[in-house]
Amino acid sequence: MPPSIVVLGAGPGLGRSVARRYARSGYTVVLVARRQAPLKELAADLAGIGATAHVFTADLSDTDAVPQLAGQIRGAVGEPAALYYGVSAGGFIPVAALTPERAQALMPLALYSLLALVREFLPAMLERGDGAILSAQGASAVRGMPHISGGFALAAQRNYLQSLHAAVAAQGVYVGGLYIGAAIKHTPFYERREADKAAGTSVTDMPEVDPDDLADLLWSMHSTKSQPEVTYPAGLSDH
Repeated sequence: MPPSIVVLGAGPGLGRSVARRYARSGYTVVLVARRQAPLKELAADLAGIGATAHVFTADLSDTDAVPQLAGQIRGAVGEPAALYYGVSAGGFIPVAALTPERAQALMPLALYSLLALVREFLPAMLERGDGAILSAQGASAVRGMPHISGGFALAAQRNYLQSLHAAVAAQGVYVGGLYIGAAIKHTPFYERREADKAAGTSVTDMPEVDPDDLADLLWSMHSTKSQPEVTYPAGLSDH
């Protein structure tokens, strides 16, 4: 049986590119997101390049539903070789508007469901001495931003992944985080940004990046297991 990757948050940008990158390398791909129609479209796209893809809809803000999702994944591909967690926690909240209730609401997507998924699939990875847990999130995970105050939840995820890497790297399981301070093409954020530029509305100055390039970067991180954490652009956390 070929290795498999579970792409959690299989959206039109980086999630799609990660799925295609791993499919080209012989992986069976499990696609997970809230809406079925885009997932089926992506599965058909992967079939067009000769890959096998399975589709499961799930609301990952419901952490209690993770065991059921894990059972569906195992029924389709057995124990996956890799997890990719690219779910957005929706932290675009001005810091003055952040409340305890809004802060609490960010945690399931940012951390709790990832933690539950790791508890489901990490034991098999440790038993065979091989596996990967990957995440890609925005720059607010590495530095505070007044208009994305929800980044505190991603910072908690980052801390968890750093701790997990320290715990399991010597046992053959790679844990890697990619933190992105750029507008990713083909995403809703990028399209809104382009519309604002066309309308002459003020747009935050930031670099742009093709999601295929980021997917290649994640693949390189996984393949070499040389760095548990990478930022794009490089040196992002130093600013």
